[in-house]
Amino acid sequence: MIPNPRAILLSSSGAGFGFGIKCLMENRAQKKDYLHYNHTDRCRNARWTSRESYQFMYERPWQEVLDFYSHAVNGRLSLSSLGTETVRDHDDTEIQPVCNTAELNRAPGKDGTGRWARATFKIVLSYHGNSFDGWQKQPELNTVQGVVEKSLGKFVDEKKAQQLKDRCLPIEGCAVVAGRTDKGVTALRQVCSFYTWRTDVKPQDIEGSINNAAPGKLRVLSVSQVSRMFHPNFSAKWRRYLYIFPLKDGENMEPNFAIWEDVENIREEEHRDKIEALHGECKDEILNNLVLSQDDEEPASANKPQTFSIMRVNQLLRKLEGKLLSYKMFARDTKASRNEGPPTECFVYHARAMEARLPCLDQGVGRSVMCVELVANRFLRKMVRVLVATAIREAAAGAGEDALLKLMDATCRRATAPPAPPDGLSLVDVGYTEFDPQNCFILND
Repeated sequence: MIPNPRAILLSSSGAGFGFGIKCLMENRAQKKDYLHYNHTDRCRNARWTSRESYQFMYERPWQEVLDFYSHAVNGRLSLSSLGTETVRDHDDTEIQPVCNTAELNRAPGKDGTGRWARATFKIVLSYHGNSFDGWQKQPELNTVQGVVEKSLGKFVDEKKAQQLKDRCLPIEGCAVVAGRTDKGVTALRQVCSFYTWRTDVKPQDIEGSINNAAPGKLRVLSVSQVSRMFHPNFSAKWRRYLYIFPLKDGENMEPNFAIWEDVENIREEEHRDKIEALHGECKDEILNNLVLSQDDEEPASANKPQTFSIMRVNQLLRKLEGKLLSYKMFARDTKASRNEGPPTECFVYHARAMEARLPCLDQGVGRSVMCVELVANRFLRKMVRVLVATAIREAAAGAGEDALLKLMDATCRRATAPPAPPDGLSLVDVGYTEFDPQNCFILND
């Protein structure tokens, strides 16, 4: 383990201090391993470490958010019940019909064989994230894709069923999805498609089969036959996510940065005398590598701000709107730079945050929450959760409005916060027409 340079500076003096610097330089020459990103702005010491950010995010009453999503999946509550007029339900008229009768019957081949003879169905469904191990089908796990494809098995054609039997595989359909969701992430209007060569399959048959598979956890909103050219992922033009973050009493307030400035000034004076004892390149090396491990204790961690302003979070997020940027620093479980495959650039149409209140079925007063709405042409893995956690961390530290934009140029993903809990995230809907900002839920101009 590489020694903590700040701990060396604080605890060493005289000959011991010089020996500590020498050991540090030798270790740096052997291996340069950053355990925590070196922020250089004025509020760097007010910023939470990874461990502190993780604790701040997870020490929340998430069960209330999970209960709300459960009611929303089962149709007992809607997003409009969040207690604010600026949060509105999704409008089905926003997505125009994908096809008409002429498109369904149109086939380039004269005999109408091959893939042009098959029937494609668009399935819009909702599911409770806490009830499944994500969308992607995995062995011995209860996933949404596994439940859906098992329900579609009765609608596959005879040729496909025989092929599966010959390979000793279960007779299941194949569902293509608009976007895979992680474990714990809810979907209110997920879109997937299924095709078959059978001509006797009706949309209501598919709807009934899926609804009977996991009552109360998975619900089909609509099934319609669409053009054979429809693809739920490649045909989509934007995705909309909503993150609900539960608040504690008095938490939506601007932190008192004046108190932290006093602590910051004292710490700077303590370090200045010892750093001035260094000369030349050795001094520059120490200054450039004052890196704090998330496993080490921060001397003034108890004095760090523990509140944040939703208004400040909204200001940070709005700087992302209308820009094509690389979000590789906000992604997880993917390579930061790719030589093959899709790039890491995403175009964010809409990024807002506001305060709302969870509804109560017993007519009581619900918990105050922060709602974050993000709409983009595409999202990287865990990108929404990292964006939300980082925006909250930067707002609490008092960073400038362009803090998220500056993080785009970071060289280490530890510059951003750990992903926020999946319990608060939901895929609201997927759009197949041009994005209209007037149909957003949060309009707080």
